[in-house]
Amino acid sequence: MSKISTHVLDTAHGLPAAGIPVTLRAADGSLLGEGRTNADGRVSELGPDELPAGIYTLVFDTGRYFELIDREGFYPRVTIDFEIIDPDEHFHVPLLLNPFGYSTYRGS
Repeated sequence: MSKISTHVLDTAHGLPAAGIPVTLRAADGSLLGEGRTNADGRVSELGPDELPAGIYTLVFDTGRYFELIDREGFYPRVTIDFEIIDPDEHFHVPLLLNPFGYSTYRGS
């Protein structure tokens, strides 16, 4: 089971955001995993089963999503840096998205 999962909700439409390419990168920029949000806006397996403590980056290609739904968006990409302190934990990093804003939090 991957240590990292995510989901994206389109808060402007009240729906999951499907079709968003997502990548997971290490602090040195190396690619650790990639996926695409499913119909529920989720990527449940993103990256390796084990990750050491350190800083990681999730990159969401939100521009692609706005193209898919034929909407103009201000943010073509959302990048979230986060730190793993306890490598035994699972990390769920959701993204709440609308064409002109976004927010994130550590989920469960």
